[in-house]
Amino acid sequence: MIRKVAAVVVPGVAPFELGVAYEVFGIDRSDTGGPSFDFTLCAPEPGPVPTKGGFPVVVEHGLEALDDADLVVAVAYGIDDDGAEALPQAYLDALRAAHDRGAWLFAICSGAFTLARAGLLDGRRCTTHWMYTERLAAEVPTADVDPDALYVEDGRVLTSAGTAAGIDAALHLVRTQVGADAARAVARRMVVPPQREGGQAQFVVDPLPREGESLAGLLAWMREHLAEEHTVSRLARRAALSERTFARRFRQETGTTPAAWLARQRVARAQELLEATEAPVDEIARLVGFGSAPVLRHHFARQLGTSPVAYRRRFATPVAS
Repeated sequence: MIRKVAAVVVPGVAPFELGVAYEVFGIDRSDTGGPSFDFTLCAPEPGPVPTKGGFPVVVEHGLEALDDADLVVAVAYGIDDDGAEALPQAYLDALRAAHDRGAWLFAICSGAFTLARAGLLDGRRCTTHWMYTERLAAEVPTADVDPDALYVEDGRVLTSAGTAAGIDAALHLVRTQVGADAARAVARRMVVPPQREGGQAQFVVDPLPREGESLAGLLAWMREHLAEEHTVSRLARRAALSERTFARRFRQETGTTPAAWLARQRVARAQELLEATEAPVDEIARLVGFGSAPVLRHHFARQLGTSPVAYRRRFATPVAS
C-alpha cells in the first residue's frame, strides 16, 4: 500500500500539475473517510524553485526524500523553456533507484520526459500530453506511446496526459492501491468524477456543441437505460437525426463511437454494483446491458485488465450485518 509520497520539483515546474499531486496525496482526508499520506515536496536543490508561472515554490527537502518513498511523482515542467532540458543526474539516478526497489513512479503530463531521460520508459506503454506524444516517441523509440490515452499504467510506472488527466491518473492510483472508498472520498472533496478510464480520448473534436445540437439529453437517457439494446438506428431516431449525422455528432461530442461509449458506461455501472451489492455476476451483467457473465468478463478484461470476481474481491464495500 502507498503510504509515503514524494513529489519532485524542478525549475519550470507546472503549478497546476504540482497542485494535483498535493491535492490528491498531500491533504489529510481522514476526517471524511479518505486516506492520509505522508507527503513530501522535494527538489534536487532545495530552496526557491522557479515555476512555469513565474513565481517560486520554496522547497525544504532534497532527493533523500525518495529513498523510502512508496510513490515518486515526476511533476510536469516546461520542457520547452530555456535551460529546462538538462535534469540533474542525481535526480535521474534517484528515480532509477526508487524503481529498482519497487516504488511506484507517476509522471504527470511532461513529467514523462523525466522518466524517459532516466531510461524508465524503454519498452513500456506510456503517454503524455497530446502536444508532446510524437516528441516522446522520437526520444524513446522503444516505448509504445499512446497519443490518445488519459493515462497508462505499465508495471509500477504510471504516465498521464496533460492537466486534468493527472487528476484521473492520481485517483486511479489511489483506487487500485488504497481502495475504491478512498478514491471516492478524495474525488468528493475535489468535486471531480471518481473515475475516468485511462483509454478515454484526451480530447474531443467539438467539445462545445452549438445550442440545440448537444446530445447531452440523449446521453443521460442512455445511462438511465443501460439494460436496453441501443442500436445506432434507434438512437438516431431518438435524436431526430439521420444515422450518418448522428454518428458524426456522437464522435464530435464524446470522442468515441456509441458502442464504445456504452461499453464504458456499462462497465462503470457494473463496477458500482460489484462494489456496493452482493448481486450475482450474471444478474449484474443483465442489469447493465451485457446480457451474460461471459460478455461482462470480456469487457472487464479489455477495459480494466481484471475479472468481475477479482474486482469485487478487491473493492467490495463490506455489508453491515
